[in-house]
Amino acid sequence: MTSVLIVDDQPLQRMGFRMVLETEPGVSVAGEAENGIEAVRRTAELTPDVVLMDIRMPGMDGIEATRRITASGGRSRVLVLTTFDLDEYVYAALQAGASGFLLKDARPDELLAGIRAVAVGDAVVAPALTRRLLHAFAKAMPGGERRAAEDPRLSALTERELEVLRVVAAGLTNTEIAQRLHLSESTVKTHVSRAMAKIGARDRVQAVIIAYDVGLVDPRG
Repeated sequence: MTSVLIVDDQPLQRMGFRMVLETEPGVSVAGEAENGIEAVRRTAELTPDVVLMDIRMPGMDGIEATRRITASGGRSRVLVLTTFDLDEYVYAALQAGASGFLLKDARPDELLAGIRAVAVGDAVVAPALTRRLLHAFAKAMPGGERRAAEDPRLSALTERELEVLRVVAAGLTNTEIAQRLHLSESTVKTHVSRAMAKIGARDRVQAVIIAYDVGLVDPRG
């Protein structure tokens, strides 16, 4: 059973999510919260598998709440729901530790698939959307050359793992990576998993963020 905490300042929005989730076998609503402060508190109390997090809320917003929830080291993962697919708040939320994001107008089956994916440690951001998001906000990243080789997070990676991480950051799926690098998909999964473990990434989205942050890939290139 996958437990979900719904966080949104709009009662009707929370009710809508609850109606969708409660009709799905294997998913339960652990509770609701109407702002970031309450979300942090209720996550600590209820330890849901997934926190459905709105971004724009009065008081503590969803970004700060996400940062505090992920920093706590608990088991709960955060799935951000936003109205805007190229919103700077979304990028900030991913940096804060969110495991992915969906638009609020996502179909019920997309929402449920996203919840299940995040619950088992996967990301729910479509590769193409991840690439578009990162490229858009790369323009706002501070300038200056950063040498990936100097970053300690990459020092333990093999050459093959570095190669795989670069193409993950480019937004390729495992199937696409396998085709490009002439590897089996199972081998790609192994390399991705090992690379994520070595750099301390919670999921694929965080691995992409780290790859950009350390300069392993150049979003402007």
